[in-house]
Amino acid sequence: MGKANGGAAGPLIRTENLTRVYRAGARRVPALQGVDLEVEPGRFIVLRGRSGSGKTTLLNCIGGLDRPTSGRVWLEGREVSRLPEWRRVGIRRRRIGFVFQSFALLPTYSARENIDLMLRLVGMGRRARRRRVEEVLELVGLAKWAGHRPFEMSGGQNQRLAIARAISTRPVLILADEPTGELDSATSEDILTLLRQIVDEEGTTLLVATHDPNVDLYAHQVYHLQDGRLVRASG
Repeated sequence: MGKANGGAAGPLIRTENLTRVYRAGARRVPALQGVDLEVEPGRFIVLRGRSGSGKTTLLNCIGGLDRPTSGRVWLEGREVSRLPEWRRVGIRRRRIGFVFQSFALLPTYSARENIDLMLRLVGMGRRARRRRVEEVLELVGLAKWAGHRPFEMSGGQNQRLAIARAISTRPVLILADEPTGELDSATSEDILTLLRQIVDEEGTTLLVATHDPNVDLYAHQVYHLQDGRLVRASG
């Protein structure tokens, strides 16, 4: 399986003085307060902090799902934070994979169809799609479940399917928001082992937002967020 390949030397991700302020009526609620971050390619990075610390907002700004109030975001050496929405959609489809706590799978589609749809969106031909679907289902251990729909599978299998879908387009970056939040401890360990395997074997960069300290065991580096600020790094 081909490795993810960044388009520029240097950090895969860089943020500069990133801020995001939401409004609740007349009140300003700062979610990010001047975040400077650099992430090299092929790394498993954890963003850890309590609920409300800014983890999800930082992921969303890096992934182009949200616009920062001020500051800048670069991906593969290209500034993406100020691009128009249609350009950011293209980057999200082709260069970034997303894994959510709630799985976000299409419930009436089989495992195979959930992945195939993602590949259709990037314009992959039918034969290539069929090969890639089989490849990623095998990688995540779901080859025998290809025809099953999400409600016919366990929570751990659904998260494996979400990971297969995320890596199907060979993204350079996977953003995972509390990917083990709905899983028991044994299943969480299986999922984290799989994510680390994908980083090591595919060369994909992974950012995981979580409050779970057990995720740290699988990471190259851990960043701790508090009140929208990076307060320390370890690893």
